[in-house]
Amino acid sequence: MWMVEYWLQLVNLQTRHSTMAIMKVIFVIVILAIHTDCNQVKSSTKVIIENTLEVERSFETVALTKDMLKAKDLSKIGLRNHKTGELQITQGVDNDGDKIFDELLFQPVIGPQSKEIFEVIVRAEKKVVDDEHCYSRFVPERTDDYAWENNRVAFRMFGPTAQKMKEDKIPGGTLTSGVDLWLKKVDHPIINKWYKKTVEGTGTYHEDTGEGLDNFHVGVSRGVGGVAVKKKEEYYFSKNFTKWRTITTGPIRTSFQLEYEAWDVDGQSIQESKTISLDYGSNLSKFETTIKGSDTISIGLTLHEKDGEVTSNSTNGWVSYWQPHSDSELGSAIIMSPEHFIGHEEYVTDARDLSHAYAHMKVENNKAVYYAGFGWRESGQYENEAEWSNYLNDFSLKMRRPLKITIDSN
Repeated sequence: MWMVEYWLQLVNLQTRHSTMAIMKVIFVIVILAIHTDCNQVKSSTKVIIENTLEVERSFETVALTKDMLKAKDLSKIGLRNHKTGELQITQGVDNDGDKIFDELLFQPVIGPQSKEIFEVIVRAEKKVVDDEHCYSRFVPERTDDYAWENNRVAFRMFGPTAQKMKEDKIPGGTLTSGVDLWLKKVDHPIINKWYKKTVEGTGTYHEDTGEGLDNFHVGVSRGVGGVAVKKKEEYYFSKNFTKWRTITTGPIRTSFQLEYEAWDVDGQSIQESKTISLDYGSNLSKFETTIKGSDTISIGLTLHEKDGEVTSNSTNGWVSYWQPHSDSELGSAIIMSPEHFIGHEEYVTDARDLSHAYAHMKVENNKAVYYAGFGWRESGQYENEAEWSNYLNDFSLKMRRPLKITIDSN
């Protein structure tokens, strides 16, 4: 299609411009053709996505790699539904920072017990998408937060400046490696808007003006998804993150990396770093955590006033806390592969911010992968605890039975 468009431009140029202009168009076409060959993607390549469940699948991200598509550069690769001809929304991701896309993301809609075929196409130009519903960034103007969001939820964590301020007893500091929540009830991005009005003094994100607010207290707690290590009936955890790196933002996913200083567990040094990602349509962030120094970790949900209900499902690998929150209700949860789930504990103490529901999990090869997030009743997403639990069970099922990907290059 792009070749036809350029030849039409060429015909128009013949009647309006010089021979030199025509030669320029021919040169562009030749260069693009050479670039297409370099991609090594056959025009007949198809991606087949199969759903083996009895329910429709949507808002699930499929990641195609360079190796899968046999392409050196994914920046001009697109996907088109073979049946309908509809172009898919895609997002390229450079995971290692070498300025070459390593993955191509998209979210197909696949009916129950069915499959869809998508044609791989090569674009004439790199597609630029300015839709950043899945967004994250470092926020130096508000001390040194790192905040992230999608169309349903928002989160933040805290950096070394906030830690030092707290340790030096300077107002405004925060000492925690817990995960804070921003309760949004709109599907458009709010992070930049909320920070801007707070920093400029024209408003505050602690008040709801129609989009939601930050009225979730994290303190020194684990918030929703912070890591701890249990030793001799006591829980230990790191301080604020020390380094950060944004990996990607876009219409389908935002992801970033955080690093921490080594921390002590009763004389044992623990090293912790993590890659956090959040996909469009999900209430749960994915935490891919590297832990050295312990073969188990505990993921926490703060219990706040201890007036809610802790539930768990070992078969589906989740722990949840449904609680009254201001004049509404809030559900938070941790979910992981059941094979890594080794139990949970409702840890209650009189110490401020240290009461938690903990999910215990195995660490294998210094890696632990889990999801954590929330649903706020005021947002209209989940009306009650039963609906929240159904979401967790559904998420677990789809996590354990992922969409099947087949590449057909014939």
